[in-house]
Amino acid sequence: MMTLMVRDEVDIVAAMVEHHLAQGVDLVIATDNGSVDGTREVLAAYAELGVVELHDDPVQRKQQGSVVTQMARRASTVHRADWVLNADADEFWLPVDRSLTLRDALERIPTGLQTWNVPVINMTGEAAERGAGLRRLVYRDERADETLMRTAGLHAQPTADAIHVGFADVSVRQGNHSVNLESTGEPEPGLALEVLHYPWRSYEQYAHKVEVTGVAYEANPTLRPSPNHHGMRDYRRLRAGLLWDFYVYRHPRVTAPGADAGEGFVFDDSLVRSLESLEARRPELLAAVLESADGRLATAEDHDRGAELAELLLPFELERAAALGEYVLENRALKERARKAEVRLAEATRARDRLKRQLAAARDVERGDTRPSWSTRVARALRSRLARS
Repeated sequence: MMTLMVRDEVDIVAAMVEHHLAQGVDLVIATDNGSVDGTREVLAAYAELGVVELHDDPVQRKQQGSVVTQMARRASTVHRADWVLNADADEFWLPVDRSLTLRDALERIPTGLQTWNVPVINMTGEAAERGAGLRRLVYRDERADETLMRTAGLHAQPTADAIHVGFADVSVRQGNHSVNLESTGEPEPGLALEVLHYPWRSYEQYAHKVEVTGVAYEANPTLRPSPNHHGMRDYRRLRAGLLWDFYVYRHPRVTAPGADAGEGFVFDDSLVRSLESLEARRPELLAAVLESADGRLATAEDHDRGAELAELLLPFELERAAALGEYVLENRALKERARKAEVRLAEATRARDRLKRQLAAARDVERGDTRPSWSTRVARALRSRLARS
């Protein structure tokens, strides 16, 4: 069973639903987060077929963790799910062995594993102004993390997603990357899973996503993204009018599909071939995704300008991120020092109060206070009993 929290992903959501149904997912429990681009209508069309259970949560304050947790618990308590996959609309889960389906693999994986992390691979290709681009984005981005900032303006490759057994009290943490279950291992290599991720399908799509993400974080000050959070970094680029250049910069220069796109890019068109051959539940909706127009493709001049700006600006961005990182660490250290100081103050206060009580007792003895202390009364009672014996 799969959960999906989604907002304004009409360019790809039909393909995502069709793919996972074809892979053997029984039901997609979806929550629409106030979409205005037709995403909810697409999900409603699948809900009419009984393959999507559609909910609404129009609040936009980056509450993904709590919303997905509710859906994941519902998958267990209402639908008795054996396995739960918590996905985004731009993620396509499938076995590494493409001869298997998700159902094939999961039926052979023991539920005693409880949970494990599934690697996420960004899919990329030619940069374009618009369109879902599934026929265009046919390269696995396998560039090393240590070179990714220099070559793409990104801090790291995506964090793995967590899959888990159906569990009534599951808690899914923000981002779908972990849950409150302990993993007891991973599947055997022949049953390994992976997630193909399409975060930069077009400039139009990505600029909108960056904007709504940035505004949602600003609306929820209790959530503090990391200084290296690429979405917030891109939000600053968007506001500075530089996002198109960085969007182009992180894509390879492609001369023809299947051709060498440079070091770190591996050709993989398995998903689009699978989508083209499956028997869709809503063929017209899937066709709209596969046939969506790309608009203008990035030119060599666009790539040159992106590289030039990146070379100029990335050192300053890295310096800013380092300074923010140091601030976070220093602030954390200050909070820890303050906590320890409060503990010491409480201990000193208790010690002071003990001394005051002891001093008061000593003064009572000096004054011959007619109200004997507890220890004095005990001593008198013992002397009295000894005298009678």
